[in-house]
Amino acid sequence: MKSSRRRFLKLAGIAALGLGSRPVVDAAYAAVGGQAAPEPKVGRQPEALTAKQWAMVIDTRRFESAADMEPLIEACHSIHNVPHFENKRHEIKWIWETEYKHAFPGKENDFLPWEVKERPYLVLCNHCENPPCVRACPTKATFKNENGIVVMDFHRCIGCRFCMAACPFGSRSFNFRDPRPFVAETNKKFPTRMKGVVEKCNFCAERLAEGKMPACVEASDGALVFGDLYDPQSKVRQVLNDNYTIRRKQELGTSPAVYYIV
Repeated sequence: MKSSRRRFLKLAGIAALGLGSRPVVDAAYAAVGGQAAPEPKVGRQPEALTAKQWAMVIDTRRFESAADMEPLIEACHSIHNVPHFENKRHEIKWIWETEYKHAFPGKENDFLPWEVKERPYLVLCNHCENPPCVRACPTKATFKNENGIVVMDFHRCIGCRFCMAACPFGSRSFNFRDPRPFVAETNKKFPTRMKGVVEKCNFCAERLAEGKMPACVEASDGALVFGDLYDPQSKVRQVLNDNYTIRRKQELGTSPAVYYIV
């Protein structure tokens, strides 16, 4: 009896030292003649697309009206369970259409060509290389991952909205209401959010991990180009080399990773 008790405490101690680590627990089972469970798949998958800094180029000349952008917006919002609120005050936006004067304040003048000034512009989180939102978040719910994407852990978000105040692009939305009843068809592969949580575009980090391009890029028929900003051979670098581009509020020093051909 004493031997069994001593043996149990020994194994419990081994498990506790591992703080729940699977290899330690499996070693404990093996010690008593048990069979360790198979190792789970961890780390980056072989098919994952990686970059030093993912970036996007948007060819604004390809969009003549807001209707041209609707398939891209729908592709993004549908897979990410973005709710549709009829009340604009509660609107959640990951990617949306706006006017030149709102997209590029400070770059407007009286003699802009009409087609540039009146064209609709697609805007989203800029995934800045120097993101002020990351510095402002007290819980690290928003952070830059190893591919340069500014991502969010929705479970860590406490709804303080410091990140929203820090973002100069208005790229974040706050759930003033429970968003789940307002999702037409839930995508089970992506987490839903709750009331009091901030959300935004994540450059489809979950799709990149599966070897897929962002949903908006796939739906754009070549109007959106995506690639590694620091790979000279990437498609995004080729487009930047061949075209003059501008960025939103570049003077603020956040180094946006979304470029626009105008």
